[in-house]
Amino acid sequence: MKQDGSIALFQYWNRLRDGRPAPRRTEIEPAEIKSLLADTFILEKDTRGEAVFRLAGTRLCATYGRELKGYSFPLIWHQRDQRILARLAHGTFHDKSVVVITYEGLSQGGKSNQFEMVLLPLEGGVGSPRLLGAITPFTKPYWLGADPIAEGKVETLRLVDAEREPLFLAHRVPSIAPASEQMIDGGLDAVDHGRRIRHLVVFEGGKRR
Repeated sequence: MKQDGSIALFQYWNRLRDGRPAPRRTEIEPAEIKSLLADTFILEKDTRGEAVFRLAGTRLCATYGRELKGYSFPLIWHQRDQRILARLAHGTFHDKSVVVITYEGLSQGGKSNQFEMVLLPLEGGVGSPRLLGAITPFTKPYWLGADPIAEGKVETLRLVDAEREPLFLAHRVPSIAPASEQMIDGGLDAVDHGRRIRHLVVFEGGKRR
């Protein structure tokens, strides 16, 4: 994780879970992450089993130029990435995976900006799986919020070992279980410090469980 918003939300989530795979959704106190709320969201599964936005922060809705509540999560992505993102959300819902994604957001007017997204599982019971997430821009150009982001193109994704990640983040003080390879279609080839999966580079977050 590189963005302070992602790090702060992960550290809050990690403190709440206290060694468990995930904290209960009822443990989330909005007042404790007040400075992050504008960029955070909660996903749930609809009656078709699809990930949809249950809640979304005001700045996030402004970035996408729409009220995201009730909107399909895969549909904010380029068509090539929609299936992968649906499966990653499923992995966070059911396997308690922690995922960090960097992507290029393309606006309706043809502009682009880089973003980081983190997906964190919540314990909501078998019948109501949910996850907590945040989307943070790498930079904040003048047009962001005025020229809506139309779609995102994934650049990298990382499956994080939630037990080891706090060690890597120990020197970072912001302001306030990996899923199996079978969850993503496509061949795997070794590339530098990550693995090539179709058009993506995947960086493992730590040891397998």
